Amino acid sequence: MTLSTQPVLEEGHIFEHATFVLRGSVRIYKISPTGKELTLYRLKSGEVCVIMMASILGETGYEALAETEEETELLVFPVALFKYWMETYKELNQFIYRLFIKRMISVTNLIEDITFLPMDRRVAELLLRKTNTNSEAPLYATHEVLSLELGTAREVVSRILKEFERLGWIKLGRGKIYLLQRSELEQLAQVK
Repeated sequence: MTLSTQPVLEEGHIFEHATFVLRGSVRIYKISPTGKELTLYRLKSGEVCVIMMASILGETGYEALAETEEETELLVFPVALFKYWMETYKELNQFIYRLFIKRMISVTNLIEDITFLPMDRRVAELLLRKTNTNSEAPLYATHEVLSLELGTAREVVSRILKEFERLGWIKLGRGKIYLLQRSELEQLAQVK
């Protein structure tokens, strides 16, 4: 499967196949009735979407959207075979349930962040998470992309990034963000 800007899975989809990510990245997200997007989590190599697993095991429609973010290779097999393996192999069963717990914790943390953390701290954390500490390479991302990741308006992210630039912590370019004072962003991100 290759890069797509459109969802490869939409809400309500009924699965005939189970899918594991072998290589690449898949973003799992929701869209509000007003059109705001919220990234729930990303799937990387060796992972599976727990919302998909819940849909398969519960025989219900998919409750999210999924899109590939880079060239992605998937392992796809029939739902009946997946269910048989879940009943037969304890290790697969444990793997899936561990993923459920991991994703429940990550989504709970996301809800806590949205509810309780100031947006400037969330922006600082995102910039730090998306960049390499040992590299001076810029982060290639638009304000819109960052706002979708954070589940907020582009204008809010733009205002915060401009304030970070005014403070000398970052330098903004067209579709690029250079981290100049990583330590200042780290300090903001660690404020309790």
